[in-house]
Amino acid sequence: MNQIEGAEVVGVGIAAGTLTGTMVVETLARKEQQNVNGANPRRKVWKLRQMSMPSSRQQLHYYSYNLSQNNFFPSFFTTCLSPFFLSFTILSALLINLLTPTAFAINHEGLTLYSWLHSSPSPPQGFSSWSLRDSNPCKWTFITCNSQGLVSEINIQSIPLQLPLPSNISSFIYLQKLVISDANVTGTIPSELGDCAALTAIDLNSNTLVGSIPTSIAKLQNLQDLLLNSNQLTGKIPAELSNCQSLKNLYLFDNRLGGSIPSELGLLPNLEILRAGGNKDIAGKIPDELGNCGNMTNLGLADTRISGSLPASLGKLTKLKTLSIYTTMVSGEIPPEIGDCSELVNLYLYENSLSGSIPPELGKLKNLDKLLLWQNNLVGVIPQEIGNCSKLTMIDLSLNSLSGTIPWSIGGLVELEEFMISDNNVSGSIPSVLSNATNLMQLQLDTNQISGLIPPELGKLSNLIVFFAWENQLEGSIPASLTGCASLQALDLSHNSLTGSIPPGLFQLQNLTKLLLVSNDISGTLPPEIGNSSSLLRLRLGSNRITGQIPKEIGGLKILNFLELSGNRLSGSVPDEIGSCTELQMVDLSNNTLEGPLTNALSSLSGLQVLDVSVNQFSGPIPASFGRLASLNKLVLSENQFSGSIPPSLGLCSSLQFLDLSSNKLSGPIPLELSKLESLEITLNLSCNGLAGPIPAQISSLSKLSILDLSHNNLEGNLTPLAMLDNLVSLNVSFNNLSGYLPDNKFFRQLSVSDLAGNQGLCSFGQDSCFQGNVAGIEVAKNENNMTRSRRLKVAIALLVTLTIAMVVMGTFAVVRARRSLKGGDDSEMGESWPWQFIPFQKLNFSVDQVLKCLVESNVVGKGCSGVVYRAAMDNGEVIAVKKLWPSSMGSTNGCSEEKCTLRDSFSAEIKTLGAIRHKNIVRFLGYCWNRSTRLLMYDYMPNGSLGSLLHERNGSPLEWELRYQILLGAAQGLAYLHHDCVPPIVHRDIKANNILIGLEFEPYIADFGLAKLVEDSDFARSSNTVAGSYGYIAPEYGYMMKITEKTDVYSYGVVMLEVLTGKQPIDPTIPDGVHIADWVRQKNESLEILDPSLLSRPESEIDEMTQTLGIALLCVNASPEERPTMKDVAAMLKEIKNEREDYAKVDVLIKGSPAAGDKGTKKPSNVQATSSSAQANRNLFPKSNNTSFSASSLLYSSSSNVKM
Repeated sequence: MNQIEGAEVVGVGIAAGTLTGTMVVETLARKEQQNVNGANPRRKVWKLRQMSMPSSRQQLHYYSYNLSQNNFFPSFFTTCLSPFFLSFTILSALLINLLTPTAFAINHEGLTLYSWLHSSPSPPQGFSSWSLRDSNPCKWTFITCNSQGLVSEINIQSIPLQLPLPSNISSFIYLQKLVISDANVTGTIPSELGDCAALTAIDLNSNTLVGSIPTSIAKLQNLQDLLLNSNQLTGKIPAELSNCQSLKNLYLFDNRLGGSIPSELGLLPNLEILRAGGNKDIAGKIPDELGNCGNMTNLGLADTRISGSLPASLGKLTKLKTLSIYTTMVSGEIPPEIGDCSELVNLYLYENSLSGSIPPELGKLKNLDKLLLWQNNLVGVIPQEIGNCSKLTMIDLSLNSLSGTIPWSIGGLVELEEFMISDNNVSGSIPSVLSNATNLMQLQLDTNQISGLIPPELGKLSNLIVFFAWENQLEGSIPASLTGCASLQALDLSHNSLTGSIPPGLFQLQNLTKLLLVSNDISGTLPPEIGNSSSLLRLRLGSNRITGQIPKEIGGLKILNFLELSGNRLSGSVPDEIGSCTELQMVDLSNNTLEGPLTNALSSLSGLQVLDVSVNQFSGPIPASFGRLASLNKLVLSENQFSGSIPPSLGLCSSLQFLDLSSNKLSGPIPLELSKLESLEITLNLSCNGLAGPIPAQISSLSKLSILDLSHNNLEGNLTPLAMLDNLVSLNVSFNNLSGYLPDNKFFRQLSVSDLAGNQGLCSFGQDSCFQGNVAGIEVAKNENNMTRSRRLKVAIALLVTLTIAMVVMGTFAVVRARRSLKGGDDSEMGESWPWQFIPFQKLNFSVDQVLKCLVESNVVGKGCSGVVYRAAMDNGEVIAVKKLWPSSMGSTNGCSEEKCTLRDSFSAEIKTLGAIRHKNIVRFLGYCWNRSTRLLMYDYMPNGSLGSLLHERNGSPLEWELRYQILLGAAQGLAYLHHDCVPPIVHRDIKANNILIGLEFEPYIADFGLAKLVEDSDFARSSNTVAGSYGYIAPEYGYMMKITEKTDVYSYGVVMLEVLTGKQPIDPTIPDGVHIADWVRQKNESLEILDPSLLSRPESEIDEMTQTLGIALLCVNASPEERPTMKDVAAMLKEIKNEREDYAKVDVLIKGSPAAGDKGTKKPSNVQATSSSAQANRNLFPKSNNTSFSASSLLYSSSSNVKM
């Protein structure tokens, strides 16, 4: 045996123990080869002979001496090659081989793969076949070899490797396909990959790769497929890729790439698919050279910042099937040359700034399936030539400025499923030939100027699911033939001029969930067939001329939750059968001629939140059983003929905020039990009845009440019980038999005389004036016979002094204003008109003048999209926040009509919303004042700033988890109130950390309703052209749908939750590559890694709470609105974290059952509820981008997927 063979024998022995030993022995073998070839060759043949073994002490001394003399290794090798040591080694190797089943003989490729896999501390499952006992890896899973036994394909998909790519991958010289996708591969793409000359396919999609695309890939002349999508790659798209002349498929979408699209890509003659969408930093123009890629079938550049116009050269792509350039900055006209792309199937150009008209040349696209051009600036008519695209299934032209009529040729599209032209200026009538499109499922014509009749032929559309034609100029009757639309689920014809009666057959439609006919001129009666519509959820027939009685068959609507019949001419009584509609939440029967006693059956509606039967002719007592309505927050029974006493049981309506029993024939005392209504925050109106007795002292416990009206009754006694109502902003006790002195506080001193008139014994302090009956009811009653001459003199002097002071003030103001006019100046606060108009919503102890003095630059504490906020210190020491709204002209520069601009004006929105809101976690609105040019909103001032400033600008100790949790919980409860307890629901539209203010005790308050919008008539939220929300907090569906729902707020709140947990902003500079915080958290998968470092030292119990909170946050930021929980559910789940830990299995499952823990979940269509199962609650906690296209109405009904092309 020669020396090399001897070294190999030693290697076998060591290799049986460890892989490291094998590599060490290989090193030894190489050194021995150098010795053999050296100047002093040793003997190559050894004779084994028997010899004595030296003692351990002798060996130790020998090695120690040589080590000290730096001669250890030469001595070691000399010893190793001695006959004794060699004999001993051979015997050891034989023994180890006897104990080891098989000696390892894996080749270099197998060793490289094995070493790469086991560089992970915990190799994943599925690799049990990878063994060093094999001679090569050809039988290993995921590995394919060629006929020579060398690796030709690596294919690993959907296995969490959590490893970087092997740096020595260039050693696989025969590798043709490298597929490692959806495997959480980390690190960068090694430049050595370019040395694998045989590669034809590289698929590394859906990993967490970072860094740039190595230019060395350009050396791969055989490369056909390069799939790098859905990673975190940065840098530019290498122009050198044009050297890969065989390249067919280039997938780069959903990364962080920037720069421009290289024009050199136009040199790739075989390129079929180029998808670079979802790279938000890619800018520049679309190169004309792309038109040279004659084999191109798919071009996707969606959701980027590319600009300029669409190049006409795209028309040369005659094989193109999908053109996906949406949500970009592209402008200009749609080139007519697109019509030359004869194979085009999908044309996605929505959410751009395209102008001009729709080119008639698009009619040449015989294979076109989807035409999505919504949310652009297109004008002109819808070309008749579109009807030549016989394979069209979807047309969405919504949110443009199109005019003209609906082309009759659309009726010839027999495969058409969705036709949406909402929010345009289309006129003319609805073509009857639309009935020929028998596959039509969605027909949305709302918000146009369409007139004429609804064609009866539409009844042939048996597949129609949605028919929206609201806010048009339609007339005539609703065709009875619509009963032929057997699949119809939503019918909204509101705000038209429709006449006639409601066809009874509509209620035979078993799938109908929503029927909205508000604000028409519909007459006739409600047919008894109404009870057959068992799927109906919302029935809104208000503001029509419907007569007759409410049919008892209405009790068949078992799942109805919204019933509006107000503003009609209904008569008779409310049938007892209405109590069978157990899901009802809102009942509005106001402004009719209903009569008789009000049925007790309403008290069985346990979920009822609003009951309004005002302006009818109901009589008899108010049902005492209404006390069982624990969810009721608004009860309006005014302007009827109810008699008897107010039932004390109303005091059990624990959620009641608004109670109006005015203008009836009620008698008896005010029941003491009403004082138990702690939630009564808005209104208590008992006026115009026959109530008697004193005002109960217990009423002082209604400390949150804002408006109290007890006028026109027979009440007696004094007003002392009202002195403690600190939040009272409006009080009317006129025309009673009250007596005594007014409470001596500022609120009562400022009361209008009209609110006190008609009370003979009621006097102000000092007995200077009393408030007796008066014909007008608005002047001070003066008893001339009893007033002494001295008192008359006092009054005269007082009047004279008042007039003098008023004249001085007015004169001073006139002089000041004149001087400013002479100087050419302008008082920016006072504006051009005065005096200021001021309406308080709370009890205030300051004047407008005090507020105005504080509106200086040094008091500015913040600026937002709707105005600038000042810190204002009043003379009495009180500090408030004042928001001065931007001038309304700033909001009208977009060219909208005066009417529409007014609707969007933030001032109108804030006043309408804030005036009625009362909640402990919503900032208190104090009042507002305005003149011609300036508008001011006043709020409580929050000394601790906002949640955003606490998280990101706080100096000193970090915010403790307990405070973070309480802030999150309070904010969730405030939002839940807006969404679920306000009727109609209120959508905030701009939830962010800076809009959650922090009080003195670190209690949270939701603020800034500058973008708030009431979700009113239409059940499907109407599109808005105004951007809602702040960067980083906007829900993804708003980007492609421009629609606002409660689920939009839920997403924004989820981002806030992640912000609180991580301490990072939504787009944080510390997160690499500008990744959004939600995506970053999903990529990390390990929950503890994302927590704010200052929280990691907290006790394990608190860490567990944070982990559970993270699970809820990930539900909130789900990409699909339908998959997000409601805010009521969010608040309930958050509350359970602290209050019911032992019952919190359902939230604990959010983490244990998430994909981060290896459970992918199962996608189901149902909504997530507070008690959802793990499969429902946790599906897609870490979703991947998978959208192909969206129509403007697909939020509820489109099955289109959502992928950045």
